[in-house]
Amino acid sequence: MSNELPQYIAIEGVIGVGKTSLARLLANRLEAGLLLEETSNNPFLTDFYKNQKRFAFSTQMFFLMSRYQHQQRLLERDLFINRIITDYLFEKDALFASVTLSDRELELYNKLSAVLKHDIPKPDMVIYLQASTPIIMKRIRMRSKAIEKPIDTDYIDALNDAYNSFFFNYSEAPLLVVKTDEIDFVNNQKHLDDLVEQIKRPQPHTMYYSPAGDLDNRVL
Repeated sequence: MSNELPQYIAIEGVIGVGKTSLARLLANRLEAGLLLEETSNNPFLTDFYKNQKRFAFSTQMFFLMSRYQHQQRLLERDLFINRIITDYLFEKDALFASVTLSDRELELYNKLSAVLKHDIPKPDMVIYLQASTPIIMKRIRMRSKAIEKPIDTDYIDALNDAYNSFFFNYSEAPLLVVKTDEIDFVNNQKHLDDLVEQIKRPQPHTMYYSPAGDLDNRVL
């Protein structure tokens, strides 16, 4: 692979959009190390999906500290790994907090998050997987995770709005926004090939990309 490829790629998007599947595929294709988010070890998550208001703060604080510790591995990664792919961006934690926490809880959360953020490595490229709420709900139901059964359309709508707003103003790294409503990276090799070609291109700003069959590439 060319040395011009991004050394650290973070993949983001709402629950169920396909982040982890794509991260695995790209890590294999680009001969990269893989750092996957650990969500199943949050002891509050099951209760949160059943009663968001009551368990939002404890769930979010656990995720904040867990994600901070997880990101420190990027600073300690094997020197023989030329590049690394993750299936989340540290800033996602604040996105979820903005949706789930009360004003007073969010104020406390933001104070701690601001301190921790200074020690987080910045990616060389961010890939934002974007999809409509109906598509995301369909994908969540298809993967049939018991813990996700209580997730409803209103919650996904709120997350979609928060993600779109965040990435509309994102400028920390080159950003590739990928419309995924009609994409199947796992089972359609052409879709994956098209995306890899986009990643190889220099991206000093933000690119919106709709692979295969709906090619509409724009650089802003």
